[in-house]
Parts: sequence; C-alpha cells; structure tokens
Amino acid sequence: MKSYQKLTTTQPAACRVEEEGAAPLPTGQGKLAPWWVGSGLLVVAVLLSTITVWVLRQVSGGWLGPTAPPKCLLVSESHRFDCYPERHVVVTQELCESRGCCFIQAPPPAEGKQGVPWCFYPPDFPSYTLESLNQTALGMAGLLVRREKAYYPRDIEKLRLDVEFETDTRLHIKITDADNPRYEVPFDVPRVMKRAEHPIYSLNFSWDPFGVLLQRKATGTVLLNTTVAPLIFADQFLQISTSLPSKFLYGLGEHRSSFLHSLDWNTLTLWARDVSPTETFNLYGAHPFYLLMEEGGDAHGVFLLNSNAMEVALQPAPGLTWRTIGGVLDFYIFLGPNPNMVIQQYQQVIGFPAMPPLWALGFHLCRWGYGSSNETWQTVRAMRNYQIPQDAQWNDIDYMDGYRDFTLDSQKFASLPSLVQDLHKHGQHYVMILDPGISSTSPHGSYWPFDEGLKRGLFLNTTQGQPLIGQVWPGSTAFADFSNPDTHQWWLENLQHFYAHVPFDGLWIDMNEPSNFMDGSEDGCPPGDFDSPPYTPAVLGDSLSAKTVCASAKQKASVHYNLHNLYGLMEAKATASALIQIRGKRPFVISRSTFPSQGRYSGHWLGDNRSQWKDMYYSIPGLLSFSLFGIPLVGADICGFSGSTSEELCTRWMQLGAFYPFARNHNTQNEKAQDPTAFSPAARTAMKDVLLTRYSLLPFLYTLFHHAHLQGDTVARPLFFEFPRDVATWELDRQFLWGRSLLITPVLEPGVDSVTGYVPQGTWYDFYTGSSVNSSGEMLKMSAPLEHLNLHIREGSILPTQKPGTTTEVTRGNPLRLIVALSSHATAWGDLFWDDGESLDTFEQGNYSYVVFNVTQNIFTSTVLHASTEATKVTIGTLSIFGVQKPPSKVLLNGQEKPFSYLDNQVLTVSDLGISLNQDFSLQWL
Repeated sequence: MKSYQKLTTTQPAACRVEEEGAAPLPTGQGKLAPWWVGSGLLVVAVLLSTITVWVLRQVSGGWLGPTAPPKCLLVSESHRFDCYPERHVVVTQELCESRGCCFIQAPPPAEGKQGVPWCFYPPDFPSYTLESLNQTALGMAGLLVRREKAYYPRDIEKLRLDVEFETDTRLHIKITDADNPRYEVPFDVPRVMKRAEHPIYSLNFSWDPFGVLLQRKATGTVLLNTTVAPLIFADQFLQISTSLPSKFLYGLGEHRSSFLHSLDWNTLTLWARDVSPTETFNLYGAHPFYLLMEEGGDAHGVFLLNSNAMEVALQPAPGLTWRTIGGVLDFYIFLGPNPNMVIQQYQQVIGFPAMPPLWALGFHLCRWGYGSSNETWQTVRAMRNYQIPQDAQWNDIDYMDGYRDFTLDSQKFASLPSLVQDLHKHGQHYVMILDPGISSTSPHGSYWPFDEGLKRGLFLNTTQGQPLIGQVWPGSTAFADFSNPDTHQWWLENLQHFYAHVPFDGLWIDMNEPSNFMDGSEDGCPPGDFDSPPYTPAVLGDSLSAKTVCASAKQKASVHYNLHNLYGLMEAKATASALIQIRGKRPFVISRSTFPSQGRYSGHWLGDNRSQWKDMYYSIPGLLSFSLFGIPLVGADICGFSGSTSEELCTRWMQLGAFYPFARNHNTQNEKAQDPTAFSPAARTAMKDVLLTRYSLLPFLYTLFHHAHLQGDTVARPLFFEFPRDVATWELDRQFLWGRSLLITPVLEPGVDSVTGYVPQGTWYDFYTGSSVNSSGEMLKMSAPLEHLNLHIREGSILPTQKPGTTTEVTRGNPLRLIVALSSHATAWGDLFWDDGESLDTFEQGNYSYVVFNVTQNIFTSTVLHASTEATKVTIGTLSIFGVQKPPSKVLLNGQEKPFSYLDNQVLTVSDLGISLNQDFSLQWL
C-alpha cells in the first residue's frame, strides 16, 4: 500500500496524470512525493522518531500515552486528520486501533475548543486506487477501487469518477457509486456542450492512493490536494480531505461566527435547525460553499452539491475535511481569479438572485405581540405622523386564529383588511408570516388547509404511510411536503383564499427547517439507519430529529434524510410562484431556512437574535456570508428580536440596519416597543435621518441589485473584494461596502463618540460633506456622535441618489442628485438602472432604462444606453462633484453657461438641471 503524501519539492512521475493540454507542474510548486523515499531514510526516520517520542514525553507531561508506531510520529499535529470524529465518545487506544489508525494523546484543548485529534490516519491507511482513466468529450472518466474495507458499514467498493472542464474558470468533479444509483440533489445545474479550451487550472491525480491535485497555472498554487487523508465512501459516510493554500477561508453557512473562519480545529455542521443564533451551533440553513483567499490576492471557491447532514472540519495544517452521510461527492471548483469573480461563477451554477421589487428595499416594521390590527395600525400612523420612512408593515403569528395558517383572528384582527387597504392607499405594503406546520386537530370539515392536504396526500408521512404529526404553534401539526408539485398548487389555492380577504403584498416563511417543538413526532421515530445512522454529524441535540421531524419521514421526491436541508428552499420556490400567480408582480419572500439557489426565490433574515451589542456585530459577518451564498436580500432584526433594547443600542443598530440590504426592525412579544416612534425626540430624529439617508441612496442600491440579478455581483460587500491585494482587509468584518463605492463604518459598542475603521488606500470622501480623506491604507479614528453614521465614497465613483420621501413610491418621483467622487486623475464612473420597480422580467423584456455616467478631463457625461418610458417621469436635478481641485470660472451644461457653487472643501454643485433621465447630456467646468 502506498503512503499518503505531503507537499514537497520532488515528484515521482508514476503519481501523475495530467489533464490533456495542462501545463506541467512548475518546479518547486506543490509537487507530490511519498513521505519517505528509500529504506535508508526510513531507518533514519525510525531513529529520529524514537528520540522525538522521548523528548515529547518530557515536554508534554506524559500525554503521549503508550508508544506510538514510528509511522504515526511522522504526522505533525496540525496534519492529523481525524479517524474517530464521533462526538461523546471517549476515544481509547483500543477503539482507535480497531480502525487501523494512530493513537497519540494530546494535551486537552482550551474550553470550548476541539483540539488535536487523538486518533488519526497513518500515512499508509487503505484508500481507493485509480484503476483506469479515460478521456471524454468534456474531460475524463475513471474507476476507483477499494480493496480493503474501511470501518463504516456498506463500504462501496467501486466508484465512478467524472471530471468535466466546464469553463476556463470552472471545474466539475463528481464521485459516485459505479454500479448503483444514489440520491442526488434535485437541482438544475448548467450543462456545458464543450470542454474548456484554455483552463486557468491544471489537474493531476495520484493513482494509489487516489488523490486529486488542482493547481492554478499562473502561480502554481495548489488549491486542492486530497492525498492528505484517505477517501472514504460508504453508503452513509462519505469523507474527503484536502490541504488548503492559506488560512483565509469564508462561507460554510449557516453559523454565527466571525466572517473569517478559524482553522483551529473548528468543525462546522450543516443541518437546518431552529435555534437562536449561537456560536458553534448549526443554524437555520445549509450552504456547503467556501471562498478562500490565496497568497498574493487570488481567490477560489469550492461548492459541494450535497443536501445531506454534513460537517466540515477545519484544521491548522491548513486543511479541510468534508464529511457527509449520504448522496454523492459532487464538487464545483471556481477559479476566479478574484473574489468577485468566484462568487459570480458560483452563481452561474446555482442561479442568479431574483430582482426584488423596489419597495422591498424600503424600511420594514414588525413585531410579535402587537396584539391587534388596531394596535398595528396605530404604529403605522405614528410613523406617518413623525414622517419616518416606512414601506412595509408586517404581522407575526398573532394575526392568526389559534396560530393556524390561512386564518384570521376575527376578534383582535377584524380590521386587518381595512389596515391593508389603508397601507395601499398610502403607497405602503403588507407582509404576513406563514409556517409550514398545518394544524391537524380541527374538526373534520372546519379547516380546509388540513382537510384538503390530507385528501390529496400532501404531507410528510411516517414510514407507515400516515401523516407525521409534530407540535408547532397551533399544537399538533402535519408538515407540507413541498417536494411534491401538487403541494405547490394546494399552497397557491390556500393563499388565493386568504388573499381574497387580506390582499397581502409579500410573505414571510418561518419555521421551515422544518421546526418541531418535539423530537421527531408524537410517536417518536422508528429504529433504523435513517433516524439512527452509523455516523451522526455534530448536530445540536445529537440527533437528526432534534427539534425537527424524523429523518425517515417519507416525501414525494425522497426520504427526509436526504431532503431536510432543502425544505426551506422548496417552500420558498412554492411561495414565490404563488405570489407571482396571485399578484402578477415580482414576489417578495423572506425565508428563515435556506440552501444554495434560494436567492432566486427569496431573501433571508438572520433569525431570532437578541438585543445585545454582540448580536449587532455578528449581523455583519452574517450579512457578508449570505452575500457569498448568492442571497443578497439579507438583514438581521434591527435592535434585536428577544430581550429588551436600550435607546443607545437601538439608535446605533438603526444606523447599521439602514444599510442592511433588507432592513427590518422586529421585536418579540412582552418586550417594550422598539420602533422609532417609541424613543426620545433625539433618538427618533437620528433614526429618521439615517432612514432618509437610505432612501436617498435607493437608486444606487436598486442598481446594485440589478447587477446582482444580472451577473451575480454582491450588494453588501467585504472590503477585500475590492482590495484583494491588501491583506489588512482580509479579516475585516466590522465594516462593509455597498457595491464598490460606499464604505459603511458603524459604531458597534456602547458609550463611545468615535469609531476606528480601516480606510483602504486612496482618496475617500465624506458622504455628507464631500470633504476628502487621503489614506495610505490605515486604521483611522472617526468622530461618531450618537446621531452620526460614518459613510465614505470611494474616489472614481458616481452615486445616483434621490431626494428621499417617506416611501419608495414617493421617493422615486423626486429629482435625482448625482454625486461624483473624483479620482486623483479627475475621473469617475457610475451607472443607474431604472424601471417601474415591480413588473416581472423588466430587464429580460427590455422595459428599463440604463444610464452610464462618466467624468474625464473636467467633463461629466450622461449616456443613455437603453431607454424606457418610465425614465421620462424622473429628472436629474443636481450634480455634486467632490474633489474639484480649484474653483471653476464657469460651468457649461450642453454648451450653455450654468450657475454653480463651489466650497472650500473642493465641492462643486450645479443645481436646477431639470434634465430628463432619458436625455444624454454633458456638463463641463473650466
């Protein structure tokens, strides 16, 4: 049996199979070699290891335990890949060696940490051999054979390897059972027709043991090297490990953590779970995708298309292990080479996000516990009275009769239809909550949703073929099976019935992990490999059925064991489709549970957070992670959901939340109100002002969403996406950008009147005043009194803004103000996408305007590249130019002299332009 291999500077030719036409591996760049070459080195190694074990015993206080075989001592701590990942098992030497692995005790880790595995793979652990490899039209197909069983049941002896060179920047590698079909995610992925001609990657294989070696041609950087640990592929345990080229790894949601993941023995579990966001727990959604920054500023991404329960183990080698309990190993690798391009390439596979309606980008207000529609209405009126912007009013489950979907509390919410009518009259919108758990206890014939769902067979069933009954808000509930197309029709019909009474505009789908107040069902879960698999990933509750349904539950498309992580996605798809059919306009859906491709159907809020300062901070990594996941319409509950907020916290959080792409203030029951009208005049004014700032930026934000929809650009953006060569930006997650142009630096701690933030190299302009800040790429202290949020515009940008109103409808009729932030070369660029804000497929059908703004040599030009009648309704009123080095003598608009103002801080302003957005024009200053 060949040894597992590490990256060194020599490579035996027998270990290589190159992609046809691939560049040879550059000398000294990530080549493969056996651990030791020749018996002489092995003798030396044994002698050295004997000395090493004595030394280690002295310094470790005896933690080594019984003497380990020499081959085990050759594996450094950071490169020990876990052979016994089971939690809640005290791993003994006997247990470990029964698996054929190395056992060396390590010092106990710090509290809350996992630490170095005691049981790890030796260099010669049996794996698969690449028996054959043949060229195909799109790449290669190979056969992998395992001749010695691994330690999990139903080992699969023969595997099929399929490699497709899909594009020059995208590689597809799939490993599955060679003889029998297995569950695969029911997912539409792009099908390529021809092999990439000039890939920027080089792919090689190790034959025995099998391993994949992927390199970036331009730099020779090894992106994947799966020879570091054995491939295991049993029926319910699939594991593959790789080295990583750096420690800068992001993604792998949904979790609460810093944006940059720790590689210090950190295991991230992916299994949708209803739990308030807490560090180390698996949360509401599952996103098996990571982005990694390489030395020098290149980036790549890896997506495992697998919906089963999964964990990803990170270790300081740096290395990573994918561990899933079903399906296949279906990898997409995206080569970038910059982080923006990686995310675009990822979304080319999973789908680009939907274009939201404009009103979705306004301010949303909600709470659980308004108590009545009249109290809800009073809040709306108070917001109007203080002229605080608001586009949508929401209700939580208290509007329902007995918490049952598609019902209305006829006592406390009798006036809800009138409230919705009033909202519409004022250009506002109504959003309500729905849960997937359908009450099963109403007398037969009295609750159509359950009766009809039962009649049509649309619920999750037990292994005995009866509806699985759990407990959610209404009590005993059945769970809709959204993997069944017939359920989508039933969902639509239910919504149509309710819409006839309450004409809602958007839907909030909650509890869709799916959540269950008991484990499994009222009858528990049956014995068997679905509910008690040979290996259970490190899920909260230690069971797949913890606070959800039985993994053995039957669904139309497959067993719940396979479909659990898809539940929220499938419900979102049904909900968006229903909204389109009911309203004939762009759907607005916010979902708690998510999976890759969900941006096509819904946005996401970050769940039931708390009114604490640390929760406000954690919302930024959450925001940025979902930007990576292709769900740009994302935000957290502003001011916190549970617990009681303070005026200072809520003011600071409203400032940050005004720059969430999805901005909603939401609160739980039995806590004091936290909408802007509930606070002192000073706090209320600060909140109002920052919302007006958001509304002024809606044309810019809407254009960012257009680019997200069109090509997968991010909206809320990490700083390193724009400055990938600046290593100082790689760990930043207390600031973020809107697009490439607007830097947001919020205050995230109490009792301060300043904030320190990183300002990347170049000239930045204060959004409010136009004064410039020149930075060499440094941390700068900024004044931040309670009423102020620091916003800076990047040089070379042009931001389309608008005079703000109290709704998006009012705002979109107001004149535009274009803010030009000149670069050091006195150039700038920007653009604007404009349509009616709500119709379906406006870009695809050509019903939009697209305008490009440019400055060069003291001439501003506005060029209409595509026009529609909608743009004739809006005018450009003001042009503000930041960074004009000296006072102009005159300003010419289309050759005609125009009045202007010029301030000492080098801001030139030209007002009263009155030019239609659909009209080309130029403005020159001399």
